[in-house]
Amino acid sequence: MPTLDVLNHPFREQFEVFLDEHRRVFERCLEGLTEEQARRSLVPSRTTLLGLVKHVTFVEKVWFDEAVTCRPRSEIGIPDTPDESFVLDDEDTIAGVLQAHREACEASRKAASALGLDDLVHGNRRGPLPLRWVYLHMLRELAQHGGHADILREQILSA
Repeated sequence: MPTLDVLNHPFREQFEVFLDEHRRVFERCLEGLTEEQARRSLVPSRTTLLGLVKHVTFVEKVWFDEAVTCRPRSEIGIPDTPDESFVLDDEDTIAGVLQAHREACEASRKAASALGLDDLVHGNRRGPLPLRWVYLHMLRELAQHGGHADILREQILSA
């Protein structure tokens, strides 16, 4: 559903539509690329297109699995730090990383589904936070990294 279609809908629905729109950026950023292109490093950091998708999958798990369900990162199977989430293993492929991202997004939707925007989540290291804050933080993360993905994809396709 396009974002303008929810202009007069409840805030919760607006947040979810915007989140899903930004999540789709990471599905599209890898379309038509080879495995080599998806792994291509164009900046001094560990940032690659495939690494960005792996990182936003980590972010989903931090904010919706760890924060909402209160499970520790070791149980979830995610790195301790954001920097580690960009690291690509030999077995990471476009198909596998995209599937993990889709599954994480679906798990995020389910984890938050029973909560209201003002309900507190207790699993974040900062302490209790309202779900509204989690949604806003996720929008910021996805928008920032979506911009990175757009630029990297443009560089790869123009090379």
